[in-house]
Amino acid sequence: MVPSILYFSRFQYLMMYLPGLLRILRPVNALVSGLAAVLGYLIATGTVVPGAAVLVVSVFLITAAGNVINDYYDRDIDRINRPERPIPSGEVSPSAAWKYSALLFIAGIAACLAANPICIAIAAFNSCLLVLYAVKLKNVALGGNLAVSYLSASIFLFGGALAGMGGIIENISIAGITFLAMTARELLKDAEDQEGDRAGGAMTLPVKIGTRKTAFIAFLFTIAAVFLSILPVGRWWGVYYLAAIGIVDVIILASAGLSLGCRDAKCIKKSKSTTYLKMGMFLALLVFTIAAIIS
Repeated sequence: MVPSILYFSRFQYLMMYLPGLLRILRPVNALVSGLAAVLGYLIATGTVVPGAAVLVVSVFLITAAGNVINDYYDRDIDRINRPERPIPSGEVSPSAAWKYSALLFIAGIAACLAANPICIAIAAFNSCLLVLYAVKLKNVALGGNLAVSYLSASIFLFGGALAGMGGIIENISIAGITFLAMTARELLKDAEDQEGDRAGGAMTLPVKIGTRKTAFIAFLFTIAAVFLSILPVGRWWGVYYLAAIGIVDVIILASAGLSLGCRDAKCIKKSKSTTYLKMGMFLALLVFTIAAIIS
């Protein structure tokens, strides 16, 4: 009788905290990242195999772990800015969140045992970087931006890695474009948020060097992304690929160019540069995907 009551109490406890444990994962965001890894495999190989499901599982778990550990270290700030989040709202305790993230990281890396050593190495490295970002890098000017950009780009490298080193090589272009364009967007997002960051003591690049210089640096990153997008022309569509990616490149350059000359956060927001950049990145990914399927 006593064990039955004990199990029922544990079940009630789990049901009470389950919504918070699910919400802190940001499951939609984690699932999209997992599907992007499968897309990386598709771009690298031109096909998708059932074994690619391990990519979704691993990326989902590690991305979710990163979200949890990030909320753990942001809990004091979130009590002011995001009181509805699971930790400040009391749905998940800080100690539970820390243990939860560790379990998710371990499970995500362990899932790669069904893949290959390259996938295991990338998963382990990215897990360490996510922890380092949460603890330190997010408050380091440019360092946090580069970490986020690498983590986004590495999803495609991770997807290609399932096919071996050759798959990684195939995906260098899309990973490089993602890294450079994401860095530009991250810098402009910081420029939009610099007033709040300055008040909170966060030393982002716009806070340190100003809006105008940050916008110019972001534009340089987009130029580099555009240059890199031309490299696969001999391997894929030739003139057709060049025409398609050329249109996307114009959108990306124009998006970043809208913020040039801005002197404050309001101007950056009004330009909608970050929104258009996101659209351009999506279109570039679409072009690469179609090219991989029909090449």
